[in-house]
Amino acid sequence: MLDAAPSDPLFVPLRLGALTLGHRVVMAPLTRMRSRQPGDVPQAMNEEYYRQRASDGGLIITEATDIIEQARGYPGVPGIYTDEQIAGWRRITDAVHAKHGSIILQIWHTGRISHPTMQPGGATPVAPSAVLPTGLRHIDASGQPADLVVPHALSEDEIGSIVRSFAVAVRNARAAGFDGVEIHAANGYLIDQFLQDSSNLRADRYGGSIANRARFLLDVVDAAISAWSSDRIGVRLSPWGRFNGMADSDPAALYQHVGAALSERRLAYLHVVEPRADQQSDINAIDADAPDAGALLKQAFAGPVISAGGYVGGTARAALSRGQADAIAFGRLFIANPDLPRRLAIGAEMNRYHRPSFYGGDERGYVDYPFLEMAAEPAGSLS
Repeated sequence: MLDAAPSDPLFVPLRLGALTLGHRVVMAPLTRMRSRQPGDVPQAMNEEYYRQRASDGGLIITEATDIIEQARGYPGVPGIYTDEQIAGWRRITDAVHAKHGSIILQIWHTGRISHPTMQPGGATPVAPSAVLPTGLRHIDASGQPADLVVPHALSEDEIGSIVRSFAVAVRNARAAGFDGVEIHAANGYLIDQFLQDSSNLRADRYGGSIANRARFLLDVVDAAISAWSSDRIGVRLSPWGRFNGMADSDPAALYQHVGAALSERRLAYLHVVEPRADQQSDINAIDADAPDAGALLKQAFAGPVISAGGYVGGTARAALSRGQADAIAFGRLFIANPDLPRRLAIGAEMNRYHRPSFYGGDERGYVDYPFLEMAAEPAGSLS
């Protein structure tokens, strides 16, 4: 039992496409880089991690998951393209459903944010154009710092092959027992690289105008819908986001067009990353002068909007009460508080997250955060 106050906007039921949620506290997609190697297979440790964070009527959006081997950009990230990966994910979805929760698989292709050591046969990573992000380093397959390389510009045939791979990933997600899929079109990965004009310099039907730059995303969405149904598909966007060296000359026009085009497809939801949050801060710092991405997309997209970006209990409730979002995705707080919905419901203290254990490693900083009834001395309130 969550024991929330009847008037608490975080604990009002919500319909997201085919899903009915009992509350609006969503677990955001969180890259943790702990799949079993070799093979990028979800394992028992991952099953426990998601089981801990499942709640009655709650929604989990998984970490970003590779649709094919070429999509790999980080060591230890799971995939959804082999039978063994599908079986591993099936154990996770069963564990979440046993707690009466819902779980959606986020799928991605990292594009140019990769390294040849993570590519099949040591190939060059791919992108819409042969544009290297400036001032940005990455990691190699061993997790060591490495320079990015100038990516290979995809041909139209290669683009079509990747679109079909997204559709296969959706079918594999269905086979693994997921309740839906979220297409990762944010944070400077392949789809976002097509959307924004700093990384997309193409002169064909996938470049130039806003409509052309949005074509790859819409092709992927249409392929996903054909592999399942629109009410099982969500999309994540990051307007004005600078992560991974991104920039666009007219973000408002771009994302208004994208939001309207996605609205026509009657998706389950749109997931928006707010640019106002300092992702490197440990005090959930907010830039009050940054654009309100959720408000922009709410104007263009007729369906439910999930907002993510540095929220705590008070700011989440305010966003819901003002109609800026329909649900709130929590990331770092969910890492450290497996029972986050209950803590928010009763105004309990929060565990502090341990940033050095975010990416890669073992059970430490992953499945050993205490539940409320286990915590002897909580470190501070963020409720």
